[in-house]
Amino acid sequence: MAKANPSLSFLFLLHALFFTTLLEPSSSQPAAAPNTDFIKSSCRSTRYQALCVQCLSGYAASVQQDPRQLARTALQVSLDRARATSSYVGQLSRFQGITPRESQAVRDCVQNVGDSVSWLSQSIDELGQMASQAATAAEAYDWHMSNVQTWVSGALTDENMCLDGFARLGMDGRVKSSVRGQVVELGQVLSNALALVNRFGSRHRGAKGQP
Repeated sequence: MAKANPSLSFLFLLHALFFTTLLEPSSSQPAAAPNTDFIKSSCRSTRYQALCVQCLSGYAASVQQDPRQLARTALQVSLDRARATSSYVGQLSRFQGITPRESQAVRDCVQNVGDSVSWLSQSIDELGQMASQAATAAEAYDWHMSNVQTWVSGALTDENMCLDGFARLGMDGRVKSSVRGQVVELGQVLSNALALVNRFGSRHRGAKGQP
């Protein structure tokens, strides 16, 4: 006897539990008030400030007051969210009631989010290289920063492409609504990460320009 596909309602419930947990870092390390204040003040440079604080305040103890570490943590949070989104969206193609057109859009979206995962992984590695080359020429440092900014921007573009696949006629059901909810929030997390990367880059260039 073939195993029945689970319902979309069950997946929605699973999603709500999973993504709520994803926002909670596992670290039990206490965060000193100045470190938390640093994250809050840094998040003012982002577009989605409340989400920024929610995602990053639990990492205050490891971030301390280091702009580079904050940018790296924001990228890592984005990477974790992108992986979770890819997994969640990928499961939609197996559920009852999904149409062939929706199934194709889901597959395309998984590919787009998968590309974002690659961009973000490269960005985190590049930021690590920048840390090891802090004393090198400004031109080399700026080249690494440009790579990070380009790749995170590429990840944001991929999220928009995912949503474009659900913009056609006949795509107004629960599958579209579920995918949109996840991808929009992922885009917001990515936007915040890019803002913190840009903030770090600007501060570093300002420091390099001082006599």
